[in-house]
Amino acid sequence: MALINKWFLCLLLIPAFSLAQKPEVFSVSDQAIRGFDPVAYFTEGYPAEGLKQFHYRWNNSNWYFSSEKNLKLFISDPEKFAPQYGGWCAYGMAKGYKAKTEPDAWSIVGGKLYLNYSTGIRDEWNKKQSEYISAADKNWPTVRLR
Repeated sequence: MALINKWFLCLLLIPAFSLAQKPEVFSVSDQAIRGFDPVAYFTEGYPAEGLKQFHYRWNNSNWYFSSEKNLKLFISDPEKFAPQYGGWCAYGMAKGYKAKTEPDAWSIVGGKLYLNYSTGIRDEWNKKQSEYISAADKNWPTVRLR
């Protein structure tokens, strides 16, 4: 009986470990969105590398900022500045999967930041933004857990 209970416990834990291994936020080397400052896209109009002295842990990820001002802006309203779909590629999300992103492949649409796999994919995504955003919004709740 004890052996059956151990196997049952292991089976219950497998889904928990699976979810824990699938990050909701796109990160490289423990840095959300490759360590780039999400606020800078809005305030500077270009991707700026974050600095180690300006970091904040949010949504189980380490976010970096190019200035104390941007750090404070993010802390005051992370949802406003964080990229959509956890920083995963907006085009990929519209197609139903997670794909990594590059800092220079970005767009702000309706006051929201969207990142893409590459500038070429971003150009494709820009052709039908509203359609892709609608599809990605529908896909995100299920894809985020994969």
